[in-house]
Amino acid sequence: MMTDENTNPETGAPEAGPGAADPSEAVDLAARLELAEAEIADLKDKMLRAVAEAENVRRRAQKDVEDARKYGITGFARDMLAVADNLGRALDALPEGAEKDEKFGGFVEGVQLTGRELANVLERHGVKEVRSHGEKFDHNLHQAMFEVEDAALPHGTISQVLQVGYTIGDRLLRPAMVGVTKAPAGAGAGK
Repeated sequence: MMTDENTNPETGAPEAGPGAADPSEAVDLAARLELAEAEIADLKDKMLRAVAEAENVRRRAQKDVEDARKYGITGFARDMLAVADNLGRALDALPEGAEKDEKFGGFVEGVQLTGRELANVLERHGVKEVRSHGEKFDHNLHQAMFEVEDAALPHGTISQVLQVGYTIGDRLLRPAMVGVTKAPAGAGAGK
């Protein structure tokens, strides 16, 4: 007769010993294993969520740094636009032919050079002029101040620029204040 190491050689009955498994103990081990697997799954889910949240925070912080670098001078640039406007007004206020006059020639040239240098500095820092005259009106870039009837230009075309607009990066810094054409009263609005 063959004997198993877990059987009593004399009686042939299973022997209770260190290797014998109690059925209640097997159920307890299975429950504990199931509980441990659930806990592992829960911890894995929490870890994945924490990693994803950390990545989102890193991306947001990186975008904030890029935006601060790109748009941090917005307030200063907006203030400098007033200086550019005043330089333009100074040139517009001079009598015609003043740049050729002996008294005003140097002054006019100096104001023109200062205006060009200011425009170059603003452009180096991402501030660009919005091209408007003759363009189609775009409410994202322009602010219509008045409408004027004009049969020579298509409806909705900018015919006059009262104040130049500017962008910084891909954002509007200041809208251009413009006059927009409309179809003459007798021509109908569908032009």
